[in-house]
Amino acid sequence: MHEMSIAAAVVDQVERAAREQGFTAVATVRLDVGELAGVVPRALDFCFSLVCEGTALEGATLTTRSVRARARCAGCAVEWYAGMPPDLGCPGCGGGTRVELLTGRELRIRGVEWAEGPLPAQG
Repeated sequence: MHEMSIAAAVVDQVERAAREQGFTAVATVRLDVGELAGVVPRALDFCFSLVCEGTALEGATLTTRSVRARARCAGCAVEWYAGMPPDLGCPGCGGGTRVELLTGRELRIRGVEWAEGPLPAQG
């Protein structure tokens, strides 16, 4: 389950930022997750709660926002919802050889809500 490694990476990044900025606890982490990223949000939420134990994120809430897959044809510049699985055939000109996927693969931290509280003991 790659959601565990994703959750661990998110917790590491947020905890590092909290320490660098002088925050002692985290209330909420908001993520953008592209529908083509291959992430199961419920599994990620479960893994996140496990990885947070004993960190500045213990008790934090993970909020995910799904990002729909959008594509653009380089030939005619038409943009469309590519769907899942992605349909990369241009609905404008029928082409599909020069299609750019604009969104849908995201996996990024969109925001963090800091909270006050003691840092967990480091062990």
